[in-house]
Amino acid sequence: MPAANEGPIIKACTSHSHKAVSAEALLDVERARPVLEQIANKWSILILTVLCTRPSRFNEIMRRLDGITHKALADALKRLERNGLVRREVLTTTTPVGVEYTITSLGRSLQQPFEALYAWSMTYGSQLERAQEEYDRFRV
Repeated sequence: MPAANEGPIIKACTSHSHKAVSAEALLDVERARPVLEQIANKWSILILTVLCTRPSRFNEIMRRLDGITHKALADALKRLERNGLVRREVLTTTTPVGVEYTITSLGRSLQQPFEALYAWSMTYGSQLERAQEEYDRFRV
């Protein structure tokens, strides 16, 4: 989690414009699913959001993402690097040798959709919780 004085880390990236997506395009599941599987999971979104604020080393990312395991972070970073969303740089000037992760311009292009998800979660999160509680109350 960000320090109290940092504010929401979701706001750290520079804004990019986006194009409206038609309902027909959203139904093109065959093309969209493989892409969404790479970016629309809990850890990928949170890792990219952390990296929007500044380049970070593995342990710093881990500290900022409460609840992520070492394996989950390592796997997610490899997947994000493979997809061109994150760049991994070996720091040979540090002892011991370190690795720093930086968001790429492609990764940064996800900022606006992530901001929309963040805003939605702030607006509707309490309604979601109430719906879950009501569902659980009648299903148990």
